[in-house]
Amino acid sequence: MSEGDLAYEALIQFLYRAPVALIQLQKDGAIEILNPMASRLLMPLAPDGDMENFFHVLRRHAPDLPQLCADFSDQQGVVCEGRRISVEATHGHAEGPNVLSLGLLKLDDNRLMAVLLDATHEVVREQRMLASAAQLDTLTQLPNRAGTLTLLRKMATRERAASGDHCAVLLLNLDRFKQVNDTLGNAVGNQVIALVAERLRTTLRAGGRPGSGLAVETATRVGGDEFAVLLDGLPAPEVVERIAGRLLQRLGRPYRVGEQDLSLTFSLGLVVLKTGVQDADDLLRDAAIAMAVAKSQGGNRMVAFEQEMREQALLRSSLEADLRLAIERAELFNVYQPVVGLLADGRMDPGAGVEALVRWRHPIRGLVGPVDFIGIAESTGMINAIGSQVLATACRDFVAWQRALGDRAPRLLAVNLSRAQLTQPGLCDQVAAILAASGMPAAQLQLEITESLAAQGADIQQQLLDLKQLGVKLALDDFGTGYSSLSSLHLLPVDTVKIDRSFVSLAASSAHHKVLIEATVLVARSLGMTTVAEGIETVEQANVAHAQGCDKGQGYLYSRPLESAVLLEWLNQRQEVLNPA
Repeated sequence: MSEGDLAYEALIQFLYRAPVALIQLQKDGAIEILNPMASRLLMPLAPDGDMENFFHVLRRHAPDLPQLCADFSDQQGVVCEGRRISVEATHGHAEGPNVLSLGLLKLDDNRLMAVLLDATHEVVREQRMLASAAQLDTLTQLPNRAGTLTLLRKMATRERAASGDHCAVLLLNLDRFKQVNDTLGNAVGNQVIALVAERLRTTLRAGGRPGSGLAVETATRVGGDEFAVLLDGLPAPEVVERIAGRLLQRLGRPYRVGEQDLSLTFSLGLVVLKTGVQDADDLLRDAAIAMAVAKSQGGNRMVAFEQEMREQALLRSSLEADLRLAIERAELFNVYQPVVGLLADGRMDPGAGVEALVRWRHPIRGLVGPVDFIGIAESTGMINAIGSQVLATACRDFVAWQRALGDRAPRLLAVNLSRAQLTQPGLCDQVAAILAASGMPAAQLQLEITESLAAQGADIQQQLLDLKQLGVKLALDDFGTGYSSLSSLHLLPVDTVKIDRSFVSLAASSAHHKVLIEATVLVARSLGMTTVAEGIETVEQANVAHAQGCDKGQGYLYSRPLESAVLLEWLNQRQEVLNPA
């Protein structure tokens, strides 16, 4: 056999045994040569077994091939490579590839070479990899929310042993994590999240399998600063709280980030699975409800889910929706509680000032108190709109009282600022605009902030200084319950200190609280600040506040919060300076 014959024979053997489909065709698609693999891949797609024309065989699955080849102007080269063609079983052939990978090469002006691969298994493998990646959190390499639900569904639907085979889900959320991002930046925040994830890995026990007597403890990142822990195969339900306590203790240790140690606390909600199949989304939701309760109680604690919590959460959700409508429909309104002057001769001055408070007249529920909706407003961001509305209304009312009553009108208007308002970038411009629109004198407006909020960082301090530049007064509300002390009072840019009702209520019977009030008054007076005793309800409490030198008093002894028209009547009835005793 000649050398040429040997080469041709080797080519034929290669074509016959090649694990890929090789087809030589003319430019119009007519097939000249194809190997056995090409026949096997194309036969299920060929109508009536007709495989004379390659384009005709693939016309249903790749109808653009003829035009693609016609548009390829080079004399030779790759027309397409690795093109995926999705196919389905046709013409009575139940078996065949689901996906083909096509390569098309132009040999010369008249001939093409096609290469086909069965890419079905490759696509399945890619889909599995993508599915795995879609359920993995990139920052922590823990399962993400989708992965959490997948694992939770498996745990919630598997058959469990009659005893000693219990399951639970824990949901953890970092307390005040927003402050970490706001003060240290998102990059540090991400480092903290990664460190928490690593500590979860090292704290949890990875061994065991359901039903083996050894619990499976799996950590996941649900999203943001929320993590879940799935506990499967527990010997007893009470073990859950022991594990939760261990987690809070370990996670609460300081985290080293750069050159500083950060102390973090966590709120934890837990749900112990009942017998029978349970919905994974419901379980995660119930754990979130319990976690929110833990956070509302101050954080750094665990709370087990109870059924009534879901009802309360539904009520809260309903209130949130109604509150959004209430802002639009002007269902919120102001009431005003008088602040009286405590005069040296023991009498009171009814025109010292008023404090504006917000109420909600719900069309179905009736009057809703602030304790039921202010927390919702703060957590959802609606507090900014509400606060602006309260301030604007109060300023308009104050100006109207001055026109109506003259010298008998209140001389000072106090309005509370929330944390969200005080961190709002445009707050000073907003206050200035409201003052200008209402004609309210800035010197007669007093904005009140809580003691704990006033003791926050430099940004809050600068906001307070900017507000004072407008000419308004600042008051420190609920003094005695926050983080500051008498020794640091001089650091706060405030004009008035309001002594918390918890001190006032005990002052008549407790020498300790009486001394605390006296000390507060002395320090405030030395700093040029005035004092207000809050929550005065009895004559005895009023006498103590007066005896300790408080400048003003506020409480139900003098008046409950009143609507504007009723307040005018109250002021008119007290044209004379009265003695509260």
